[in-house]
Amino acid sequence: MIDSIGAINANKGSIKIFWFLQDDEHHILFFSFASRIIRPISAPIISVSTGMDSSRGQNGIQLLLAAEQEAQQIVNAARNAKLARLKQAKEEAEKEVAEFRAQMEADFQRKLAETSGDSGANVKRLEKETDAKIQHLKGEAERISSDVVEMLLKHITTVRY
Repeated sequence: MIDSIGAINANKGSIKIFWFLQDDEHHILFFSFASRIIRPISAPIISVSTGMDSSRGQNGIQLLLAAEQEAQQIVNAARNAKLARLKQAKEEAEKEVAEFRAQMEADFQRKLAETSGDSGANVKRLEKETDAKIQHLKGEAERISSDVVEMLLKHITTVRY
């Protein structure tokens, strides 16, 4: 014979149903269901007991309360585990971002060193370009120096009234 005890609790917009079954070999099965109430209903706590005497019914209520507390502990443990996983994921992401940032900074510094004047090839290239520009300016100065001298003499020697 299977003995069973159950309870329905409806309040504050939700409904909870708990049900225990016990078979002849004293195995206890527990079923629980919770949901939001779409339409308000007025239902007090109802206890149903079939095939049990009143002393076993009281024991069943105590089992229900203990099972509800155990279920709440399981939910709390799962919530804490989820928060711990989220915290760990955040820390790992921050670590990866820091590593990526350090790698990008190192790449930037390396490229900066390659293109800066510290490199011997860059120094030689810049010296060659500078010498070429100086020679070009000297050539232009020699080419137009006689014209500049004539223009200056003309302005200096001409008197205006």
